Amino acid sequence: MKNALAALAAVLSLGYGPAVACPDGEHHQQTRFRAPPTALTLPSRPLVWGELNIIHTTDTHGWLLGHQKSSPPEPNYSGTFGDFASFVFHMNETAKKKGADLLLVDTGDLHDGTGLSDGYPPGEWDGEDSDEFFARLPYDLLTIGNHELYTNVVAQDMHANFTKKFPGRYLTSNAYITVTDAHNKSQTVPIGWQYAKFKTRKGRRVTALGVIFNARNLASDVTVHPAKAMATETWFTDLIKESPDFFLLIGHMPVRGDGDSWNFVFDPIRNLHKDTPIIVLGGHTHIRDCVQYDQKSIALESGAFMDTVGWLSVNLTSPSGNPSFSRRYLDPNRATYKYHTTHHKFDTRPGLNITDGLKKLFEKYNLGKVWGKSPQDYTLFRDPTTSNRSVLKMFVEEALPMALSDVPSVAAYRYFVIGIGVLRYDVFQGTFDQNDQLTASPYPDQLWCIPNVPLKDAEATGQKMNQKSSSATGSFSESEPHHARRRDLMEVDQTRLRWLAEMNNVGPAQMAENLTLGYVTQDKCGTQKPGDGDDTPHTPVAFVTEFPSVVSSQPPKVADDTHVDLVFLDFHKTRILQALNSVQTQKTYAEKDIRKDYTTIQTKDVLGIYAEKKWKN
Repeated sequence: MKNALAALAAVLSLGYGPAVACPDGEHHQQTRFRAPPTALTLPSRPLVWGELNIIHTTDTHGWLLGHQKSSPPEPNYSGTFGDFASFVFHMNETAKKKGADLLLVDTGDLHDGTGLSDGYPPGEWDGEDSDEFFARLPYDLLTIGNHELYTNVVAQDMHANFTKKFPGRYLTSNAYITVTDAHNKSQTVPIGWQYAKFKTRKGRRVTALGVIFNARNLASDVTVHPAKAMATETWFTDLIKESPDFFLLIGHMPVRGDGDSWNFVFDPIRNLHKDTPIIVLGGHTHIRDCVQYDQKSIALESGAFMDTVGWLSVNLTSPSGNPSFSRRYLDPNRATYKYHTTHHKFDTRPGLNITDGLKKLFEKYNLGKVWGKSPQDYTLFRDPTTSNRSVLKMFVEEALPMALSDVPSVAAYRYFVIGIGVLRYDVFQGTFDQNDQLTASPYPDQLWCIPNVPLKDAEATGQKMNQKSSSATGSFSESEPHHARRRDLMEVDQTRLRWLAEMNNVGPAQMAENLTLGYVTQDKCGTQKPGDGDDTPHTPVAFVTEFPSVVSSQPPKVADDTHVDLVFLDFHKTRILQALNSVQTQKTYAEKDIRKDYTTIQTKDVLGIYAEKKWKN
């Protein structure tokens, strides 16, 4: 047994194929796609099985090839969606042998995250291809996320195509879409199905709903009824009159904290059914979390970016009269999957086909195009913006000036004031390819300029925008879909940052156990001790607890009345003007003073240009 476990711990994830040729006669080095050759820590104990068991995913955001970088803790999450498919197959076989029920559930946000979802060519749309691979898994229930609702083309695709792959099981209880019927008349209908009533394999009766939070700034064809309003609608009040063996409430909402509207759904059900178990599966805030609303319920949230597979087991009856629950947060990698299923013939043909298809999609989108090789890790949330390891500092002080070096300036110097939402993910040491660029910096933000601003006023503008009363998310355009996504993502990041920062408070005993880096979750279930629900024990990664709203470049060493071009992101227009006018009285700046044609380079291009110039050799 000891030798077998040692061998399993050293298992390497699958390696994949040679470099591929570039389209259109280009000759760029290509990434050799292979998972990091890293020995992975095994789970600490077997999973607890119950009468009813649930595998939960949420907020996958296109991370279907897993995390393929070798910098810790990325290898913890290196399993591909094909590996996950094989895991699900084996878990289903185990459930049959145990005579137990097993459900597979997803709670939304398939889009906006990596090149697999975002790297689509002209004429296609976000997730058009990657969704096909997601749909190959035998999900029992799914619901929609806000990232499926920002553009009409994606929302209509979800309604017309994706939902049909899961008839009666893709639940959108409060999300609607306006379509044109066969008689060329507009009608508003649920994107999927409002609810599901079914029996599990073992005959247990289920009533299920799929709810999304009250999302804003959605596509024009999309309407979301707030959960509070939904709970007063006749179809809902009629649905919950009958008592099933358990209610399964899935939704793209956090299970507690800001944005949690579960009480509007949970309370009416509990008022009618005092003893019926209620299971809640949430999402959206990108954290591992669990809470019990009462002794007969449990609510689970399972991370994001395929960094977590949630596990929930339930015995619906027990001697105490209350159901018993067990939850676990799995690190999605091959070592984890094999530990909980089988080391012998783990890979299944459907799983291998999914991974192979995702590799081909990687090639189709030219995501392996190498821009350069990063000399080190640059982190988004692990290092302060004053650190040389900060990707925000690198972006503002190095990448932007180099990317704009061929752009004519008005003044002799540039001064950048850039919102921290400009980037989405870390940049890791080693190959920096097109997929890395789309993952770290996908946003098509324009770089605008106010020319000839005194340096002291430009510096004061950045300082003003970082004052506590200044909102980091308050100046996005209501008319730009990617701005709406950005605002929501920044709000999610704030919740995720608080969660990550809590891990810094883990006691010295756990820090001294010489564990690998990873999540150390403290939720409101089980013993509530740090790491109690984590499948694999880790030492927490240190994260910064506070960030500025904007990052400014280092000022040139010139007199403070020297004129500079004040360069900023288009969606910060209002805040820039307000701040600049509040720090000086010599001139009242207005929109007419902004050079909107300053450059055609967008922020999503900057890291690639920089890497090609600075890291190519």
